[in-house]
Amino acid sequence: MPRLEKVYLKNNVMGLISSGTQSILEEESHIKDVLSRIVVEMIKREWPQHWPDMLKELDTLSKQGETQTELVMFILLRLAEDVVTFQTLPTQRRRDIQQTLTQNMEKIFSFLLTALQQNVNKYRLMVGAPQEQEVLTSPQKTDLAQEPKAQANCRVGIAALNTLAGYIDWVALSHITADGEGLVEKHYVFLKRLCQVLCALGSQLCALLGSDCNVETPANFGKYLESFLAFTTHPSQFLRSSTQITWGALFRHEVLSRDPLLLAVVPKYLRASMTNLVKVGFPSKADSPSCEYSRFDFDSDEDFNAFFNSFRAQQGEVMRMACRLDPLTGFQMAGEWLKYQLTAPVDTGPTNSKTGEGLCSIFSPSFVQWDAMTFFSESVISQMFRTMDKDEIPVNDGIDLLQLVLNFETKDPLILSCVLTNVSALFPFVTYRPEYLPQVLSKLFASVTFEVVEESKFVVSVQAPRTRAVKNVRRHACSSIIKMCRDYPQLVLPNFEMLYNHVKQLLSNELLLTQMEKCALMEALVLISNQFKDYERQKAFLEELMAPVAGLWLSPEMQRVLSDPEAFISYVGADNKIADPVMEDPSGLNRSRISFCVYTILGVVKRARWPAATEEAKAGGFFLGYLPSGTPMYRNPCTEQVLKLFDNLLALIRTHNNLYTPEMVARLGDTFAKALDMLEVEKNAILGLPQPLLELYDSPVYKTVLERMQGFFCTLYDNCFHILGNAGPSMQQDFYTVEGLATQLLSSAFNNLNNIPDYRLRPMLRVFVKPLVLSCPAEYYETLVCPMLGPLFTYLHMRLSQKWQVINQRSMLCEDDAADDNPESQEMLEEQLVRLLTREVMDLATVCCVSKKGVEQNTTAAVDGDDDEAMATEVTPPANAELTELGKCLMKQEDVCTAVLITAYTSLSWKDTLSCQRTTTQLCWPLLKQVLPGNLLPDAVSWFFTSVLKGLQVHGQHDGCMAALVHLAFQIYEALRPRYGELKAVMEQIPDIQLDSLEQFDSKLLNPTLQKVADKRRKDHFKRLISGCIGKPIGEQFRKEVHIRNLPSLFKKVKPSLQTDVLENEDGEGFNVLFEP
Repeated sequence: MPRLEKVYLKNNVMGLISSGTQSILEEESHIKDVLSRIVVEMIKREWPQHWPDMLKELDTLSKQGETQTELVMFILLRLAEDVVTFQTLPTQRRRDIQQTLTQNMEKIFSFLLTALQQNVNKYRLMVGAPQEQEVLTSPQKTDLAQEPKAQANCRVGIAALNTLAGYIDWVALSHITADGEGLVEKHYVFLKRLCQVLCALGSQLCALLGSDCNVETPANFGKYLESFLAFTTHPSQFLRSSTQITWGALFRHEVLSRDPLLLAVVPKYLRASMTNLVKVGFPSKADSPSCEYSRFDFDSDEDFNAFFNSFRAQQGEVMRMACRLDPLTGFQMAGEWLKYQLTAPVDTGPTNSKTGEGLCSIFSPSFVQWDAMTFFSESVISQMFRTMDKDEIPVNDGIDLLQLVLNFETKDPLILSCVLTNVSALFPFVTYRPEYLPQVLSKLFASVTFEVVEESKFVVSVQAPRTRAVKNVRRHACSSIIKMCRDYPQLVLPNFEMLYNHVKQLLSNELLLTQMEKCALMEALVLISNQFKDYERQKAFLEELMAPVAGLWLSPEMQRVLSDPEAFISYVGADNKIADPVMEDPSGLNRSRISFCVYTILGVVKRARWPAATEEAKAGGFFLGYLPSGTPMYRNPCTEQVLKLFDNLLALIRTHNNLYTPEMVARLGDTFAKALDMLEVEKNAILGLPQPLLELYDSPVYKTVLERMQGFFCTLYDNCFHILGNAGPSMQQDFYTVEGLATQLLSSAFNNLNNIPDYRLRPMLRVFVKPLVLSCPAEYYETLVCPMLGPLFTYLHMRLSQKWQVINQRSMLCEDDAADDNPESQEMLEEQLVRLLTREVMDLATVCCVSKKGVEQNTTAAVDGDDDEAMATEVTPPANAELTELGKCLMKQEDVCTAVLITAYTSLSWKDTLSCQRTTTQLCWPLLKQVLPGNLLPDAVSWFFTSVLKGLQVHGQHDGCMAALVHLAFQIYEALRPRYGELKAVMEQIPDIQLDSLEQFDSKLLNPTLQKVADKRRKDHFKRLISGCIGKPIGEQFRKEVHIRNLPSLFKKVKPSLQTDVLENEDGEGFNVLFEP
C-alpha cells in the first residue's frame, strides 16, 4: 500500500476513535473490539519505525473523554496479547515492538495507573462512598443524573485493570512495586532466583560426584550447606518447599551422604523441619511472618492449603531420608517435642471450636503444634525401626514415651486424634514389652466410644449430631485397632479373649456404635483368628461371630424384605412423607440393621484367610490339593457361613436394581423422591468442583433424612458389589463352583441394567466384575466368566453407543424441559459420567483380553485419570501385546467377539481423548490380529479402517492420540491391503489425498521383490497420505495465514574494521591479557 494511502487510512481510523462511535455506555462491545483491533494491526505493521508518535497520539485521544480512554486501553491490551502472550508476529517484528514497549513502559504504566486512579476517584465521589473497597465490582447507588457518568468512570477503571493484568506478568518489577511499601517483592523474587541457583548447583554436584568424572567434594561444601539451610529456615513457605528436592538428593547420594559436613547438618535440617511442619502462613491471616510472603504466592487460603499439604508430604519423605543417616537424633527430637506438647497448656486461640466450649479448632495454636509434632514423630520413629538394628533400638525411652501418651487424657477430639496417631507410631516398642499391650487396647477402645458430651453415649440424640472431628476420632481408633491386628497379629493373639470380650461388650448395646464401627472391630477379630491356623477352630469362631447376623439376615421377615422391592422400600422408610426431615427418622434402625449385616459379611469375606505358608495350611486343615493348572486349592473357614447368606445377598442386589424401575421410583415418598440420586459430594468430585475448606471440618454433621437415605442406598450398593468382588479371591473354587453361579449373577447383579444410572454401573464394573475376572482361574472361564461377560459386553456396547449418540446430537436438539435447576451443569455431569463409564468399560475389556506384559506401563494409570495424560507423550502400541487366555476364550464366541471388537473400534471416535488413546495403544490391534486368520468380510475390514480414520478426525488435534491412531491405521493398511483392495478405495476418499503418491505407496507395499523402505519412512509417507483426515484444533481450522513484513532493524550491528588486529595493542601485550583476572 502506498504511503499516502496508509496515512489516509490511519487518520480515518483515529478519527473514528475520536468522534465516530457512540458513548462508552451505548456503543456495542464488538464495535469497540474491532476498532481497537484495526489499530493494533496497523501498529504491528508500522510501529515504531514508520509511526514513531503512536503513543503520543493515543495519549492525546484519551484526553477527549471516557469513550476514547476505554478504546485506548483496549488497543494497549490487544497489542500486549498479540506481541507477548500469543506471539502472533514474525520474530523480528515481535522483537522490535516488545523492545520499544519495554523502553516506554514507564510512560505506559504511568498512563494506566493515572487513568485508574482518576476514574476510581471520580466514581467514588459520585456514588458518595469513598470508604467502599470494591467499588468497581459492586457499584453503589447514586442519583439518576450522575449515574451514567459514574458508570462510564467504572467502565474505564475496569478496562485499566484488565490492561494492567495483560502487562503485569512480563514487565519489570520496578514498574509494579512501590519502594518501601511493606515487603519488597523485587527482593523476594531475587531470593527465589538465588534459591533456584543453589538448587541447580546441588543437583549438578550430585550428578558429577561419584560418576566417571574425576570430581571431588568442593572445599566450600560446608558454606554451601549453610547457605542452603538459610533458605530452608526462611519465613516463606514457598522458599522452604523449593529446597526439599535438593535436600533429598543430598541425603540419598552415595558419596555425599557419608560426608561429615552433611552429617553435621542433619540435626539442623530436622530442627528446621520441626518449624516448617507447623501449618501457618495462610494469606488471609497475620499470625506468622509467612503470611506476608504467602500473599505474593497464593491467591486464596484454599490454594495455600493444597500447597502446604503437598509440601508436608514431600518434607516427610526427605525427613525419612535424613533419619536414615542419623536415626537416633530424629527420635530424640521427636521425644522432646512430644513431652513438651503433653505438658503444654492448651491454647485454643481466638476461634472457638463449634464442637464445644474451650476446644480447639483446626486453626488453634495448640492443634497446629500437635498436628506438626505428630507428623514429625510418625515419620522419624517409623524410619528408626527400619534403619537401626534390633539391639540398638532405644526401647526404654520408647516405652517411657508410650506410657506418657497412654496416661494423657483429653476431651479435645482434634488433639485426641493426634494422640492416637502417636500411640500407633510408638506401638512397635510394644513388640519388645508385650505387657503394655492391654493398656494400648484400653486406650484405643475408650476412643472408639469417644463423645464430647458423655451422656450421648447412652442417649441417641438427633438434636446433637457428632462433629466430623468426633467421628474422625472414633474411626481413627477403629482403624488403629485393625492396623495393629493386621501388622502384629502374633503379638495380639495371646490377648485375643480380652479383645473379644471388649468387642462383645460394645456390640451388646445396639445404639452405642455406628454400623461401620461395629464391623471394623469385628474385622480386627477376624484378622487375629487367622493366626489360629486351625481350620475347625477358626470356622467355629466365625460361626459364633456371625450368628447374630445370620439370625437377622435369614429371618422370614428379612427374606421377605430383601426379595420384594415394595417391602424393601417400606422397611427402610423410603415411601414415607416426613414432616420434619431433620429430626424425624422412624426407619433409621431398620436401615442400620441391613447395613450391619452387609458390612459384617464384607468384613469377614475380606479378612478371613488361610495361612500363607503351604505347610501350615496343610497342618491346619486348609489345604485341599491342586487344580489341573498346578494352582494350590485352599478352603476358607468363612465359606460355609457366607454361602448360607449368599442367596439373600443376591436377592438384595436384584431388589436394589429393581428400585430404579419407573414403577418403583414412583412409589418413593415425597420426601425421598431423590433418594436414589447421586450424593452431592460425588457430583462435585466428578465435576472437579473444589470441596469446602477448613471450618466445615469443625461443624456438626446435621444431615436431613433424605441425605441419610441417599448415603444408605449408595453405600449399600457399593458394599454388595465389594462382597461379590472379594468372594472369588476369598473362597476360590468354593465360590466359582456354586451351582448356576453365572445364571444367578446375570439375574441379580445384571438385572434391569437399562434403568441403572451410569454412576451406579461404574462401581459395579470396577469393584465386582473386574476383580472377579482377574482372580478367576482358567478352569472356570467356560462355565462362569464367558457366560457372564458375553451378554454384558453386548449390552455395554449398545448402551454406550446410544449415550454417545445423544451427546453428539445434543447441540442440534432443543429441549424445552430442563431436567434440573441448572441444566448446563446437569448436562456436563451426564457427559462426564458417560466418559468415566466409557473408560471403565474399555479398561475392563483391556484387563480381560490383553496380557499384562504388553500394557504394563499403561494400565497403572487410574481410570478416572486426567485428560491431560492423553497429550503427555507419543505412545505406540507395544509390538508384543498379546491376548490373554481369557481373551482368546472370549474371542472364540462370535457374539462376544463382535461386541468387543465393535465397541473398541467405535470408541475411537467418541469424544473422550483418554479412552481413545488407551484403547488404541492397548486393545485395538491385539483384538484385530486375533481374527485376521479368519475370513473377514470386505465391508468389515473397510469399517475397521474407517473407524480409525474417524478417530483421527475427532482426536487428531492431540499429539498423543494422533501418533497412536496413525500407527494403528498404518498397521491395518499394511497387514490387510494385500488381501483387500477395498482399503485403497477408502484411502481415495480422504480429502486432499495425492493419488499418485498413494499409487507409489501401494506399489511398494504390494511388490515383494522391491527392497523394503525403513519402517519410519514408510510410516511418515503413510501419515502424509492420510493428513487430510487428521483433525485440527478449532482455532487452526479456519485460520488464514497473515504475512507481516519486517521493517528496517532498530539496532544495526557495526562491523569491525578489517585493519584492526585485536591480538595486538600499543603496549605489545598479547591476547592472554583479555583473560587475566
